[in-house]
Amino acid sequence: MSAEPQPAVHLDRAWGHIPQGRFVAASQGTFTRRRIERITAIAAGVGCFVLGIQAFLIALSNSAGVQEQWEIPLLVVIFGSLVAMCVLCFFRTTARVATGVFAIVFILLLALWPVLTAGSTPTATPEPWPWFLINVATMAAVIAFPLPLQLAWTIGTPLLYGVVRLAQGGFEPAFWMSMVFEVPYSLILGSLLLTLATIFRRMASGVDSERQVAVSGYAQAAEAQAAQEERVAVSALMHDSVLAALIAAERADSPRARSLAVSMAREALEGLADTSTPTGGIELKPMSLKGLARGIRAAMADLGVRLEVDVQTPPGIADDGPEAHRIPASVAAAMIRAATQAAANAVQHADAVGLQARVGRPDGVPAAAAAVVVVVSDAGPGFDIDAVPDDRLGISASILARIAAIDGTATIDSGPRGTTVTLRWEEA
Repeated sequence: MSAEPQPAVHLDRAWGHIPQGRFVAASQGTFTRRRIERITAIAAGVGCFVLGIQAFLIALSNSAGVQEQWEIPLLVVIFGSLVAMCVLCFFRTTARVATGVFAIVFILLLALWPVLTAGSTPTATPEPWPWFLINVATMAAVIAFPLPLQLAWTIGTPLLYGVVRLAQGGFEPAFWMSMVFEVPYSLILGSLLLTLATIFRRMASGVDSERQVAVSGYAQAAEAQAAQEERVAVSALMHDSVLAALIAAERADSPRARSLAVSMAREALEGLADTSTPTGGIELKPMSLKGLARGIRAAMADLGVRLEVDVQTPPGIADDGPEAHRIPASVAAAMIRAATQAAANAVQHADAVGLQARVGRPDGVPAAAAAVVVVVSDAGPGFDIDAVPDDRLGISASILARIAAIDGTATIDSGPRGTTVTLRWEEA
């Protein structure tokens, strides 16, 4: 068992991870898609850098007829933008801009290629170095642009290269034979890269969509659970404080009874003011056994009843101080409320005859584990538990349900010689 076993605590923690608000939900709804985009950009940066090195070495050994005055500026612009793109692909905010710039620069290179190579004698083989960058440009378009432009770059870039090369070679048969290999190869590889990227993106979008549905369903379930717990808490509060105060006021026939009714009315008003807190006004902090006993005494004192609470611990186990086992805050609050209700029942129905309370550790619990048992007993006439109507919440909601909510156990033994309520919780 965790240190905070109350379901509401876990619910509150989980609620903090649910998207709250339209803009946060939209951001969380693209969780997988954003990561796929980032992985694709990084992979493209690495792959394009390798292809860029290959093209750069080929360009150094064979300028492909580029005029001498344009050779160095052209290499600086093309390969400088390529290196910048590969580096900026590692950063989410700059990847799309850098890839988009290179895709456009490469199209301009192909369009100006006849001008840059004017005066030279073109050859059909080997392939000029821009051919090795065609799929670098198409992949850059896949990263940077929406799907229609991705298709346009994937198909248009190889075709533009083919048209430029054919025009440069005067549409001679040797150039046609080269284009039969070069253009389809670039089209097939570019289409494969585009298809893979599209598949991964759609898969990621599907995962995000299902996640949105799951989160929305969980949020609705959490809201329903919170509403149900609030109804139970309000019902218990109504019985613990409001109805009990009204009944006590109606039955008050002595100064002591009237004083008790006034105290209960004050407690009811304070409880209603504290309904927004998970513990109903009790200070939310871990407690030792002695602290728990003090809390029960204080709660009964607020009802005008002086109750001594005995603290019993096995030898060798500290019951207070820094070395004492601390009872989790939600457990302590539930124990105080349930024990107070049990004692209030004894005051109301048994006139507090033989009323006593004890706080201790259960038998058989390891010394290292946090555990607590609270026993409230009286010497009244007792009652038949099975005969208690279902609409009476003093036992079902205020004691049994409250202890069950912290994964504890509550037992009630009642007979002609009195009633004993035992509340037990231990850390698993």
